[in-house]
Amino acid sequence: MTTQPPAPHIELDGRPATEETLRIPALYGFGHFTALQVRDGRVRGLGLHLARLDAASRELFDLPLDGDRVRELIRHALDGAGRRDASVRVNGYLPPGATRTTLMVTVREPAVMPAGARSLMSVPYARPAPHIKRPGEFGQTYYGVLAGRAGFDEALLTAPGRVVTEGAITNIGFWDGTSVVWPDAPALTGITMTLLEEGLERAGRPSVRRPVTLDGPDGVGRFPAAFVCNSQGIAPVRRIDDTAFAVDEGLMKELGTVYDSAPQDTV
Repeated sequence: MTTQPPAPHIELDGRPATEETLRIPALYGFGHFTALQVRDGRVRGLGLHLARLDAASRELFDLPLDGDRVRELIRHALDGAGRRDASVRVNGYLPPGATRTTLMVTVREPAVMPAGARSLMSVPYARPAPHIKRPGEFGQTYYGVLAGRAGFDEALLTAPGRVVTEGAITNIGFWDGTSVVWPDAPALTGITMTLLEEGLERAGRPSVRRPVTLDGPDGVGRFPAAFVCNSQGIAPVRRIDDTAFAVDEGLMKELGTVYDSAPQDTV
C-alpha cells in the first residue's frame, strides 16, 4: 500500500490558505517563485534566493520585495507547519488592485535528489525569459511527462541549432577532464549552480561557460562526465539520448564537498 505524503502547509501573506485566498494562484498565475531546502532552520544561499525574488518582483510587477518580509513569512510558515526541516517554496503574485507582491509560502517535507545516475531525453524547447523562475511552465511539464513515458528521468531542453540550455527542473554541467563546463546559452542560473561556481572558484578550480550542442565539435559526446543540480542536490548523468557517460566518482565527491561547504544562513 502506497503511503501518501502529508498535505503541504500553505500560507498567503502570513495567513493560512483559504478557499478565497487560493483563488489568487488559481486565477492570477502570472508570477515567480523560488524553491529552497531548509535544514534546522537554515538555508544554503539564502541571500541568493532573496535577491532572485526581489529581482523578479521588480521586473514583473515593478515593485521591490523586502528580504526581511520574505524571511519573516518563511519563519511563520515553518512554525505553522511545525517543521525545522522542510522543502519551502515562495511564490510571488500581483492580483488586481494589489499594491505590493502577494507571497504564498508552501511548506512540505524535506526532499533530496533521487539516488543514482540520471538519464535525460533531449527535447526542442527553450523557455522564454529563462532567467525568471516561474510557476505553470507547460512546456517543461509536457516534455518532462514525455521523457518519463520514454523511460528517462528528465527532459533536457535545447534551443534551435540543438543547443543545450538546461534540464527541465535542473541545471546541467559537464566535465571536460579539467573544468566544469556550464552551457553558454539562455537558462535559469540556479542557486545550487551559483553555489557550485563560487565554491569551485574558492577551491582553485574555476568553472567555465562554453557552447554545448547535442552533436558536432561542441557536442555532449566530447565530455567524459556530466551532472545535474537543483535545490534538492546534485546527481551524475548516465546518458543523454543514446550518448553514455561514466559516473566520475572523484568529480561527484568534489562537487559534494564544494556544495556542503557553502555557508548556511538562518531564515
